[in-house]
Amino acid sequence: MSQPEQTNQPSAEHSEGLQDSRRRLWASLTLLFGIGMSVLDSSMTNVALPAIAKDMDVSAAAVVWIVNAYGLTLVMTLLPLSAVGERTGFKRLFRYGLSLFICASVASSFAPSLPVLLVCRVLQGLGGSAIMCLFGALVRHIYPPKHMARGIGMNAMMVGLMSVIGPTIGTFILSISNWHWIFLINLPIGAIILLGVKYLPDVSPVKGRFDWNSAMLSMVTVGLLIVGIDYSSTYVWQSACLIVFGILTGIVLVRRSYQQPAPLVPVDLLQIPAMRFAIAASLCTFSAQMATFVSLPFYLQQEMSRPLSSVGMLMAGWPLGAALIAMVAGRLSNMFPVAALCGVGAGAMAIGLLVIVLAPASINDIWLMMAMVLGGVGFGFFQTPNNRVIIGSAPKHRAGALGGLQATTRVFGQTFGAAMVASAFSLSVSSGPTLGLSVGVTFASLAVLVNVIRHRQTDVSRTGG
Repeated sequence: MSQPEQTNQPSAEHSEGLQDSRRRLWASLTLLFGIGMSVLDSSMTNVALPAIAKDMDVSAAAVVWIVNAYGLTLVMTLLPLSAVGERTGFKRLFRYGLSLFICASVASSFAPSLPVLLVCRVLQGLGGSAIMCLFGALVRHIYPPKHMARGIGMNAMMVGLMSVIGPTIGTFILSISNWHWIFLINLPIGAIILLGVKYLPDVSPVKGRFDWNSAMLSMVTVGLLIVGIDYSSTYVWQSACLIVFGILTGIVLVRRSYQQPAPLVPVDLLQIPAMRFAIAASLCTFSAQMATFVSLPFYLQQEMSRPLSSVGMLMAGWPLGAALIAMVAGRLSNMFPVAALCGVGAGAMAIGLLVIVLAPASINDIWLMMAMVLGGVGFGFFQTPNNRVIIGSAPKHRAGALGGLQATTRVFGQTFGAAMVASAFSLSVSSGPTLGLSVGVTFASLAVLVNVIRHRQTDVSRTGG
């Protein structure tokens, strides 16, 4: 079977980003709020789960699938949709994805039953995936190289801000109305974002047939691995079988991809040393982040004897620290080696988490908050320069595949971190929260190690050794 080939490159007009500063501003705001809306929706939906379960008279185990249906659809379709974006155009896919997300949000708000709501959430996941998979590609084509770090930092700040205020907004909506408005609020927000789509860069689509076989293999591989990891602590043998089958289909997919000039699964990008290190470090830090956020509510209440009201305030320190440092990290990434900055950031994450694990229960909340902020600062300090390497290392004509790879790495890392915490809880109920936070410390330390190796490899390359 003949393989798809890419015969044209993006237009020279956008090889150095959008030159019109006014258009660049509106394009960046469109991308910024598009990503922000998807993060806000996820954080608000989590808060609304108890209300939805009560209203629809379903169990807590069943209502969790409102989150799972969205997340699983998202991670399974990121790579295929990034390939679709390369062939249809990034602006067109962003418009279609945003429109689908808005329509599915409205349909979710009027869903009469859980099965209908789950279908709507799957459609929302498709729309959200079409937006998220374009982040790397659009940043690459919106910002000139000298402004790219600033653009990445702004998006990191938006994600952190929406993570902080999302639960608060969701709680406020539930206090004055019902859960239906958690989804319906996306209508006016999305409509405003749609007005800005026309300012996004006009990147020429590549010419080539879409590889349906690789797309299906990719979805099956990622789906089996994610579900297998998610349920590894409760259905051990079944999960092991899913993971094994996922690995086998993944091997077939990778072998197929190596034979293609521009594969759907970007194995060609992973042959770039800078990309390999950045992806490995990103996987570790997102695993650490999710392990921390899953473990902390239990740890603060059970081990530190903190009331629920204090837990929310303390946990807000992480995304707040990440949002505050994002812009500073962007400027520093123009001045210092990325490996050094990322190593310092990952080290700050590990230290902040270690302080929480070793602190006595009698410690003042101010110190716990400072440790949380330090962890968040480290996370934000790491992400901006590391994402700059990921976005800047790929050839311009592979910007779409880059976006899919970046988003898939993030979601897979978060899923793996959560699964490790679930396994820790299954090993010991009493010590589970402490073990879970220790998982976060371990992954953050692994990120430090990756960056130490990356820094040494960079020095060797510079000296010609």
